[in-house]
Amino acid sequence: MKVEVVVEVRHTENKQKVIHALENIFTPKKIEEKRSDVGTVLIATCEGHECLEKLRSAIWRQGIQDAARSVIARGIVTEDTVVFSVNKQAAYAGVVSFVTEPNESPLGPITFTVKTSNTRQFLDWIAPRTYRGRVYYQAPPPD
Repeated sequence: MKVEVVVEVRHTENKQKVIHALENIFTPKKIEEKRSDVGTVLIATCEGHECLEKLRSAIWRQGIQDAARSVIARGIVTEDTVVFSVNKQAAYAGVVSFVTEPNESPLGPITFTVKTSNTRQFLDWIAPRTYRGRVYYQAPPPD
């Protein structure tokens, strides 16, 4: 599995706080910085499911597996790619709040692009189905 996370750092924002928000929900192996017309864009990358453990743990801790599953499933763009976004300000507080509308996150979202050989297994791993609040099938991490 390969993961790329993109987040804008606007001129009015503190770059270290944006990196803190990113690292609250993701463990990058490498972070690149690129200039843009709104400020700077951070591109964080990694390989393997370990880098998404913080995001997965937050989803489980908050008990939002079903909501997360619904949003992430809508982000399946091809049989090997999933794209979804979370609110940057919520991430700074260590909370996962998914962004489903373009202007829902005023400072811009944190956007995840996950390339995996099995999107369904990824979905079952990160946000498994539940029944009456209990997980009834937990998949192993994909590739």
